[in-house]
Amino acid sequence: MSDAQSNDSVRDGAPSSISGIEAMRGVGALQAKGFWADAWDRVVVRVGAKIALTWICVIAFFALFAPVIANAHPILRTNLKTGVTDSPLWTNLTSVDLALLCAGFFALPWIYLSTGLASKCGVKQRSTRLGMLLLIAMQAGATIVVCGGISAWSRDTDGEPWIRNLASMSMFPLLSSALVGIVIAGIALVAASGSKAPAKTRTVLILCAACIAIFSSSSRWTDRLVNFDVYDEQEASGECSMIYTLIPFSPNYGRSDLYVLEPMTNIGEAVPELADRGVGSRTMLLGSDALGKDVLAQMLWACRLSISIGLLSTGIAVTIGVTLGALMGYFGGWVDLLLYRVVEIFMAIPVLFLLIVAAAVLPRNTYVMMAIIGCVSWTGAARFTRAEFLKLRKQDFVQGAQAAGLPLRSVLFKHMLPNGVTPVLVDASFAVAAAIIAEATLSYLGLGPDGQASWGKLLSSATGTTGTFVWWLAIFPGFAIFFTVLSYNVLGEAMRDAIDPKLRKAAH
Repeated sequence: MSDAQSNDSVRDGAPSSISGIEAMRGVGALQAKGFWADAWDRVVVRVGAKIALTWICVIAFFALFAPVIANAHPILRTNLKTGVTDSPLWTNLTSVDLALLCAGFFALPWIYLSTGLASKCGVKQRSTRLGMLLLIAMQAGATIVVCGGISAWSRDTDGEPWIRNLASMSMFPLLSSALVGIVIAGIALVAASGSKAPAKTRTVLILCAACIAIFSSSSRWTDRLVNFDVYDEQEASGECSMIYTLIPFSPNYGRSDLYVLEPMTNIGEAVPELADRGVGSRTMLLGSDALGKDVLAQMLWACRLSISIGLLSTGIAVTIGVTLGALMGYFGGWVDLLLYRVVEIFMAIPVLFLLIVAAAVLPRNTYVMMAIIGCVSWTGAARFTRAEFLKLRKQDFVQGAQAAGLPLRSVLFKHMLPNGVTPVLVDASFAVAAAIIAEATLSYLGLGPDGQASWGKLLSSATGTTGTFVWWLAIFPGFAIFFTVLSYNVLGEAMRDAIDPKLRKAAH
């Protein structure tokens, strides 16, 4: 039997006999799984891990698509006199909303490419595609953040005259966004040079991300004034007809006459005068809070804050911790002694009180909160990385890399880190849960980001100034925080058991 026939028989699943020579050539042998692929397969077979992953995916879905699921701006508004149709929802989307919507439509197809398309793109391994996705996500995010800072600076009345004069130019938003996008895209190209993806694929992906970020930033350069009452007035007068999304409420849409409505309350029945203004048919599925805002809309939009705080602050903590831990474990001696004293100082600081003081003094926005949580929670990653590098620095492959004259960054992060990153990744799952709890705690205390929906902020309003307990403001946000934190902890435990050979042997 020829090799081609043997391979066809094995591929088709038909029983066949092979000779000893063919067995030596690998005919009929199954390809061994990689370490991470095998560990992931051991994680997803657990029922608890499957439930946790499902819940995290649900939270991520609402974080991406909340603006088009829950929004008080109509999808389509048609002027019945002129016949002109526009989309207030599209007009009022922010640059972050546009970027996240593009990510939602692009991320899953890119990760789960078919074998044929993945081969054409030159990125067969899913880990390589995931790495490129993370890189272009950081690139787009950095572009939008920097452009947002330039926009705020150019509109500051106390700012420099020259930047305000430049901002008066009609092309200033596009030129500024393009300049920032090109510079950050160049940095991303340099950072992606070590990826296994082909250069053409890397370049195309980074350029696409740059175009999306530039368009999102330049088209949403300034904030828009929001007036939801105008839609009700236009619909009540018969001037316009509106088509709304699934949940016709925004997290910042509130009315004093919709104060603390119970779940499944029709606002037309609760407030009869609203029935004549075209909004009486709307139902608040999870009720309203003390400001008359829809709870369900706030719950969905708060998914974005929890996911971003958890992932990005943990990313900052892991970056700081891995860098310092690698230096301590590789050099040892006085470097280890000095840097570990820094670790002990941060470990001795009460994190919650530090977060409260920092949140009260510094500007209360999402980016500052990410930086605060990330900069005080890196000690665990540093200790794990230090312990692994202390074991690895005397290994033959490390000494071989040193003897070959490789630069320090190559020895640390290309040779040693892949062999010692396992406990850090397990700890990162628990760190995400801790970051979500920290954000919820600060929001509960009234120190969370201003103007953003938060589960902790909703939870804090369960007991109003009158002392009346509002059960739906406690149960729904409380369960969201509980299940999200529990899911990350269950996933971290499953990863630890799948990666640790001692625990894997004990399970058998």
